Amino acid sequence: MAGPAAQRVVIEECAIATVDADDTEYAGGHIVVADNVIESVGAGAAPADLENVVRRVDGTGHLATPGLVNTHHHFMQWLTRGLAQDHNLFDWLVSLYPTWSRVDEPMAYTAARSSLAMLARGGVTTAADHHYVFPRGAGDLLGAGIRAARETGVRFTAARGSMDLGESAGGLPPDFAVETTEDALRATEEAVDTHHDPSFGSMLHIAVAPCSPFSVTTELLREAAGLARRKGVRLHTHGSETVEEERFCQERFGMGPTAYLESTGWLGEDVWMAHCVHMDDSDIAAFARTGTGVAHCPSSNARLGAGIARVPDMLAAGVPVGLGVDGAASNEAGELHTELRTALLVNRLGGHHEKALDVRQALRLGTFGGARVLGRADEIGSLEAGKLADLVLWRLDGLGHSNIADPVAALVLGPAAPVTLSMVNGRAVVEGGRLTTVDEEAIARAARDEARRLACAVADAR
Repeated sequence: MAGPAAQRVVIEECAIATVDADDTEYAGGHIVVADNVIESVGAGAAPADLENVVRRVDGTGHLATPGLVNTHHHFMQWLTRGLAQDHNLFDWLVSLYPTWSRVDEPMAYTAARSSLAMLARGGVTTAADHHYVFPRGAGDLLGAGIRAARETGVRFTAARGSMDLGESAGGLPPDFAVETTEDALRATEEAVDTHHDPSFGSMLHIAVAPCSPFSVTTELLREAAGLARRKGVRLHTHGSETVEEERFCQERFGMGPTAYLESTGWLGEDVWMAHCVHMDDSDIAAFARTGTGVAHCPSSNARLGAGIARVPDMLAAGVPVGLGVDGAASNEAGELHTELRTALLVNRLGGHHEKALDVRQALRLGTFGGARVLGRADEIGSLEAGKLADLVLWRLDGLGHSNIADPVAALVLGPAAPVTLSMVNGRAVVEGGRLTTVDEEAIARAARDEARRLACAVADAR
C-alpha cells in the first residue's frame, strides 16, 4: 500500500463495476489511486483525510470499470483495411500476404500508432499484438510496435510471430513471406532478451508466437514452445479458426488442430490461442484441463464467415477466455469496447440462445478475462486495492444511455459509450474522449499516406 507521500487521484460519485471475484458493484462510490496503484475502492465518498490529493474527478453520470484488455490484434493490418471484403480466411490470407510482405518499418510504426490510438480512445489499457510477417530488409518491425505502444501509453504484449512453412512446402503463405526456422527462433529469442520486462507493473511483455498450424512447421512449434518455457514467457498462436484449418490438419497430420498443437507442447497455462471457433467437446475439455486460454474475436469471425465460437461452453468448463479485436483488415472498426456488445449478441445466435452470455459476463471477458489470458490477472483486470491503476470512466448520462437504469447494461448493450477518462498505470491517456499522449489527426494523415505508399510498393512489385 502506498504511503502518505504518494500522489493521489480521487474519483467520486460514480457507479463502479469492480469485476472482482464477487462482481462487487457500487451504485455510487469512489476510487483512490496512489501513484500507479489502486489504493481503495468503496461505496460513498472517499476518506476525508487523504494526503497529497493532486486531482479530484467528479464521476457523476459515469460508470468506472477496469481498463479493457485486448488479447489479439495485428496492428500492421491497419494499412490494408477494406480489402478482400468477401473472402473466407484462406482466400483472404492468400489475397493479402503479398501486400503485407511489402510493409517496412515506417509503415509498421504508423499502422501500430493508428491501431493503438483507436484502441486507447475506446478504453483499452492493455493490448496484445501478433506480428508474424518479417520481410527481409524491412527494418525493425517488432520494435516499431513497441515504440508506438510506449508513445501511446498503453500496456503492451508484443507477440513475436513467425512463419516458416511456405507454399512450396505445403503451407499457405508464399515462400517470399516466410523466414527460415533458425532465423525465426533466433529473432524471437533476441526479442525476449532485449524487451521482455517481467516485473510487477511492467509496460512490456514479449510472447513467443508462431502464426498457425498451416503456416509453420512442426519443428518451429516444438522449438518455440521450448524456447518460451526456458525464458519464462507466454505462447500465442491461432487455433481452430475455420473448417479449412481443420481439414488441413486432418490431411497433413492425421488429427485436428487441438490434438496436433497438444502433441507439439502447445497446451498449457502459459498458452493462449486466437479464435478457437471449431472446437468439439474433447477440445474444450483439453483446454480446460491444461488451462489454455482463448482470445475470442467475434467481429472478425463474423467478417470472415468463420463461425461462432462456443464461448458459453468454454466458460462453463473453466477455460480462460478474453476478447480480441483481431487485425483491422478483418475488423475495420479496430475497437474493443464494441466487442463487448458483439460478443454477447453473436453468442446468443448459438445453441444457448438468450442464456449464452449476460452483460456482466461480457464485461468480464473484456477485462478480467483478458488479464487472465495474458497472465496478468494479479495486476490488472479488476478494480481492487493493490492492483495497477488501469481504469476507465465511461459517460452514461447522455442521449444514448441515460434512461438505462443498469449501468453495466448501458455500457454493453447501448451505443459505444464516450470515455471521459482512461488511466494506464495511474497516467491519464484519454481525457474527455481525446487522447492526451498522441495527435489523432496527425496519425490519421500518416496512415493515409503510408497506405498509399504501400499500395504503390505492391504495384511496383508486380
